[in-house]
Amino acid sequence: MFSQASGPKVAILLCTYDGARYLAEQLDSHAAQTVAHWEVQVSDDGSRDATRAILEARRAAWGAGRLRIHQGPARGFAANFLSLVCRPELEADFFAYSDQDDIWHADKLERALRWLQSVPADVPALYCARTRLVDAAGHATGLSPWFSRPTGFANALLQNVASGNTMVFNGAARRLLQEAGQDVDVAAHDWWTYMVVTGCGGQVLCDAQPALDYRQHDTNVIGMNGGWGARVERIRMLWQGRFRRWNDGHVAALERLAHRLTPENREILGHFRTLREVGLLGRIIHFKRSGIYRQTFLGNIGLVAAVVFKKL
Repeated sequence: MFSQASGPKVAILLCTYDGARYLAEQLDSHAAQTVAHWEVQVSDDGSRDATRAILEARRAAWGAGRLRIHQGPARGFAANFLSLVCRPELEADFFAYSDQDDIWHADKLERALRWLQSVPADVPALYCARTRLVDAAGHATGLSPWFSRPTGFANALLQNVASGNTMVFNGAARRLLQEAGQDVDVAAHDWWTYMVVTGCGGQVLCDAQPALDYRQHDTNVIGMNGGWGARVERIRMLWQGRFRRWNDGHVAALERLAHRLTPENREILGHFRTLREVGLLGRIIHFKRSGIYRQTFLGNIGLVAAVVFKKL
């Protein structure tokens, strides 16, 4: 079915859970990639629908060397992805997260590898891209937001600008994730990956050209977070303390990689850690010194409010 694979090897890290409705289309889009040397590593988190049967049939058609199935930890999507990326037996040059219900554009991996291969192999590197939003039937409804401010650790501490379903990263980035471990308490695997790569002196490329069709439907675990409804929900979560609980986990997880952080980013993390615990004047001082920021004007207004009211 496939031409002889050559070039750098890409491990497509696909996590599934009751994804039978759209899974075949996603797998077809993997097979249609213009890059030939790839394999799909699947972690299924205990699906009860036809997901497993679809995967087994595809493995039989493609061959075991193209698709391997693992049992997930059944602790949610973030734990499932981290358990997969940290599996020691997975060997590849580059790694790509994949959701179960999108449709990759045929040149997605080719575009990512073109940039990733320009980065020295010992430098952590993360490619991500914009997405084209589609409804449950596959009809285009718009594009994901585009952020103009730079990426970096001071931003990654507060938000994820890199959509996980577009992420492709190199072996140096993957080794950092393995070193931190699959049991870190983080809000999302993609946000964590953005934090790790930027914190440890890596490079990030956000591609303005969409890399896939991001399907929005009623069973999305995480959908697009743009629009006023999403902003109101973020405010609600902020005041209920969810962001603070997430940050508790993120700070603890980053401590595992403290020796890998750049000196500048260790200082940023130190200010961030301190501002979360001290009085109002101290919070303002350490907030200013940390340089942390969000990507939008309204987001930064919310950030200032979170600092003042001790919600970080």
